[in-house]
Amino acid sequence: MQVTVSFIDIAVIVVSTGLIIWWALKKGKSGDSKSYFLAGRSMSWIVVGLSLFAASISSTTLIGQTGDAYSTGIAVFNYNLVGVVVMVFFATFILPIYINSGIFTIPEFLERRFDVRSRYYFSAICIIGNVFLDAATALYAAALIIKLLVPSVDIQVIVIIFALLAASYTIPGGLSSAINAEIIQACILIVGSVLLAIYVTVSGGFDYLKELFISGDYMVKLIRPLDDSSTPWLALIIGMPITGLYFWANNQTLVQRVLSAKNLNEGRKGVMLNGGITLTTLFLFAMPGVMCQKLFPDLGSPDMVYPAMILNLMPVGLLGIMIAVLFAALTSALSAIMNSTSTLFTMDFYCKIDKHANDKKLVRVGRIVSVIVIVIAALWAPQIGKFGSILKYYQEMLAYLAPPIVAAFIVGIFSRRVNGQGVFFGLMSGFVIAVLLLFFKTSIFGDMHFLFIVPILFVFSILVMYLMSLCSAAPLSDKLNQNIFTLDFYRKETVELSKIKWYSNYRIWGVILLVLSGILLLILS
Repeated sequence: MQVTVSFIDIAVIVVSTGLIIWWALKKGKSGDSKSYFLAGRSMSWIVVGLSLFAASISSTTLIGQTGDAYSTGIAVFNYNLVGVVVMVFFATFILPIYINSGIFTIPEFLERRFDVRSRYYFSAICIIGNVFLDAATALYAAALIIKLLVPSVDIQVIVIIFALLAASYTIPGGLSSAINAEIIQACILIVGSVLLAIYVTVSGGFDYLKELFISGDYMVKLIRPLDDSSTPWLALIIGMPITGLYFWANNQTLVQRVLSAKNLNEGRKGVMLNGGITLTTLFLFAMPGVMCQKLFPDLGSPDMVYPAMILNLMPVGLLGIMIAVLFAALTSALSAIMNSTSTLFTMDFYCKIDKHANDKKLVRVGRIVSVIVIVIAALWAPQIGKFGSILKYYQEMLAYLAPPIVAAFIVGIFSRRVNGQGVFFGLMSGFVIAVLLLFFKTSIFGDMHFLFIVPILFVFSILVMYLMSLCSAAPLSDKLNQNIFTLDFYRKETVELSKIKWYSNYRIWGVILLVLSGILLLILS
């Protein structure tokens, strides 16, 4: 599948990459900790929405979603569809508490609501996952694609080049640089994906997709039977919402972008914008992946679908744009991971060690951590190909670790009785079960789909948290103030929203997103 990259393509790649780095460095803010870690909380809703989309779409997402659609159909879009519903829930009920409390990190909320033990546990899980799974896997996946273009270059060299590109603006400028780079990266991602989808469609993909719709083939169905290996229909109701909450509401890498909004309303509208763009991934990633069954029927691996589309369908010039799309997907994900990890370590751990550290020192520590993160990820990335089974187990373990964490946030926000002791026991028991499942899943649950195991762990964790909380004193008022959802706040907000224009009301846009999601589900059921 090797292809010659023309001078025009190289020029497109160099110019777009240079523009991103220049713009990011120009817009960087590092004068104090709020500027470096949260961009001074000054971002508009458009910036927040585009940044969220760019940070959520990594090179592994481009490869994984199109590859999964190629092998199992458009059902992979269910994760994004349920994700949009989760975004509306997050913006309505959870985000106000995050922003009004003034937190820097998501684990920080667990300390405010419960105690420091839960904060340390969740923060450590996030840091380890960011470095060894998210960052390293993104580097490795992109390196494999570039190696198709330049097979003579060692994977380690490619990984180092990408790591340096992302680090060149993220470390000096912090979240402001990362977010401003993501604005351009999001535009490149959207434009490039639209172009690629068009080329796949006009190259024979549309006729094939039309045949599948007419015949009622399961490949173009979102609703699948209970025994489906990819996304059984019940999982859309009981499993995906939980993993979706972990990804969109508890993920420091993504939520940090929303925390950078200038106010709550801007943050909410940014989430809604991201939800709207996310719905388009059905047409940008899932359907083109299915079309490629006709265009490339003999691919050795589903992971080769995205490279096959780029290298075989894109003409001179546009090939450069698509490689720039991969660059944008990689560097946006890496910069998001670096900044979020440095924020987690600095605010959740270092601030506890050096309680009198000034802003200048905190920023310096954050930069050092970013360097360490990208170095470790770059060194580990080439090893992923040798230890694929370990990574598979690790990803599965994260799926089992997520339910107790989501449970902690849900009971923390919606229950006044649950306390720190109960939540810590729930998190620890969830961790023990996750380790057991890693080794004995088949013995315990047989061949049950992991999305059916997720709600079992979620309910179990809530029961442990609540029952253990009843064995000790109720939380003090300072643990509840501004940390839980109240109907009074919701009613007051309803009155305030009634006084503004409909297009400025995030709830209207939330309803629109839910209606569109329902329509897609009905049409493709």
